[in-house]
Amino acid sequence: MNAATLPVHDAERAEREALTDTITRFAKSEIAPHADAWDAAGEFPRQLYRRAAELGLLGLGYPEEYGGTPVSYTLRVPLWRSLSRHGASGGVLASLLSHNIGLPPVVAWGSAAVRAEVIPPVLAGEQIAALAITEPGGGSDVARLATTARRDGDDYIVDGEKVFITSGMRADWITLAVRTGEPGTRGSGGISMLLVPGSSAGLSRRPLAKMGWLSSDTAHLRFDGVRVPARYLLGEEGQGFRIIMGNFNAERFGLAASALGFAEACFDEALAWARQRKTFGAALIEHQVIRHKLADMQMRIQSTAAWVDAIAARADAGDIGPEWVAQVCLLKNHATQTMQFCADQAVQILGGMGFMRGTVSERIYREVKVMMIGGGAEEIMKDLAARQLGL
Repeated sequence: MNAATLPVHDAERAEREALTDTITRFAKSEIAPHADAWDAAGEFPRQLYRRAAELGLLGLGYPEEYGGTPVSYTLRVPLWRSLSRHGASGGVLASLLSHNIGLPPVVAWGSAAVRAEVIPPVLAGEQIAALAITEPGGGSDVARLATTARRDGDDYIVDGEKVFITSGMRADWITLAVRTGEPGTRGSGGISMLLVPGSSAGLSRRPLAKMGWLSSDTAHLRFDGVRVPARYLLGEEGQGFRIIMGNFNAERFGLAASALGFAEACFDEALAWARQRKTFGAALIEHQVIRHKLADMQMRIQSTAAWVDAIAARADAGDIGPEWVAQVCLLKNHATQTMQFCADQAVQILGGMGFMRGTVSERIYREVKVMMIGGGAEEIMKDLAARQLGL
């Protein structure tokens, strides 16, 4: 019996296993051996985008007409989970997949001409896409953004700043949140989305030093009278807040699945160390206290994995409403807390080695906080979930 004759759920399971295997081999051969060197260099080679594109990884979830492969939420999970578990580098993951937060607004709201111009080269790994929302004066409070875009003939003139922008130094396309309302307009009204070419005059970039994600370029962007052709407006003026909120849901789900993978990476390293490290004449794994730590890690990993799969299944069934949005918010908190717990326990099990650069757990320990903050901080997630649930 081949995949074509299997029941739907069996066929999807087989497809998921094959995809997981492909991603695992890619992560183990193309990312993991170089993660430390790329952290030291503060970047990874652009060629990695092409290598990922050749395997179809960058195009997962995108229309075929632009070089993508439409897949279910369930089949997107291995991309985030397996790349995280076996590549074990949040920096690589963040920048390599930054198009997954930069491109969806283009797919949904760009004109046919703009989609044809922008999406294919990004999915082919030839160009890089980024999303720019956060500003120096406000993070989670999107409604307070101050970057402006003023219409001038066939162009918009953009002035303002963005900060903490993943792939900001190398992005060829920047999906930018701007305020197009009347001067002095506040709140969610008057926010729009513009696609800004990275080569635009008046755009300056400055790299930011970070605690973790060292191989991911993270930038402060400044727009000084940047002219952007009006054809790069995504949707209509004033629709930006709605676009941003919709984009956040997929980002948060991806962060949760990635956090699960990073938690598994910590468990894998801790278990391997516990089996080979001997203390007091016995392997660490033979001590009850160590086995209990590993069991506690598995308890959290398994609950997170079940929740990830359940939410993916609901999305695939079309059950995406306020309650689903709340579940995504709560899942992101649960998954990143699982990652935090597992990183902490792994470092403890590794002891002195866990404090040394070059171990997976040390890297992930430094990266966990950005996962708990990026895409919506824990406190924001709880409040948003409570509102969606009518609490």
